[in-house]
Amino acid sequence: MTAPLSLSISDWLLIVALSTVWGGSFVFAEVALAELPPLTVALGRVGIAAVLLAAVVSAVGERLPQGRQLRTGIAVMALLNNVIPFALILWGQLHVTAGLASILTATAPLFAVVVAHLATEDEKITPARLVGLLAGFAGVVVMIGPEVLGGLASDAIAPLAVLLGAFLYAVSGVYGRRFRGERPLVLAAGQMTAATIMLLPLAALVDRPWTLALPSLSAWGALAAMGALSSALGFVIFFRVLARAGATNLMLVNFLNPVSAIVLGAALLGEHITLRQLIGMAAIAVGLAAIDGRPARFIAARLRRTG
Repeated sequence: MTAPLSLSISDWLLIVALSTVWGGSFVFAEVALAELPPLTVALGRVGIAAVLLAAVVSAVGERLPQGRQLRTGIAVMALLNNVIPFALILWGQLHVTAGLASILTATAPLFAVVVAHLATEDEKITPARLVGLLAGFAGVVVMIGPEVLGGLASDAIAPLAVLLGAFLYAVSGVYGRRFRGERPLVLAAGQMTAATIMLLPLAALVDRPWTLALPSLSAWGALAAMGALSSALGFVIFFRVLARAGATNLMLVNFLNPVSAIVLGAALLGEHITLRQLIGMAAIAVGLAAIDGRPARFIAARLRRTG
């Protein structure tokens, strides 16, 4: 039996860092989508990231991924992890609130645990992990507010699009395990480049961005933040955590993304954190603790010593 993949303290720190740069992506997207169509926003996000990462790769003396097999695999990864889910989720955000989109994308860890259980030997479902996942998802719903789920009844297509994007995130996480041993920086640069190449003709055909009004500085700023932080930095961290901790552990970031967005809003914009949000965060913390297992083992050890 293959030993299950687990999270070290440094892995948890990387996941928190990833949730910080991904947590604001829904807000950045709302700003950009107010002036630009979804495929153009997706293209801007990956295009900016591709340019930045290619420059860094060149500066450190590396090269973009070489070899037909590796490039083909990265192209598939870009399709599953960027092109299709970005297009689906950004389009969905035109029709559902950012809160509902956050809840729907928080299903990615639930999808991931099923996909990984079926496709891998070292990421099997355990009772503790299942309880932790359900607690974490419940925490997201409580924190954001169950009333936003009313949007599911008013528009079925858009929520399904976001759910499909979340499912593809889970699939891509399991698919990306094949890149273990490759450098995260090079993988991220290759993936963003492949996504840019695929999205460029789609955006040109569907959105015809040259016919659009010139975006405002706020829209440009949102695109720059999505490209530099959410994609360039985010996917370097993504591949590092994926190689070390596996797909189901990596997908836990989707529980923390809305937490990061709320905390950043309070810290930077002076927004008030409500009691409901604190309760939701506590439920997420309990779920993550159950998945990690260390707190339960520590308490059990203390009880054995005092018993």
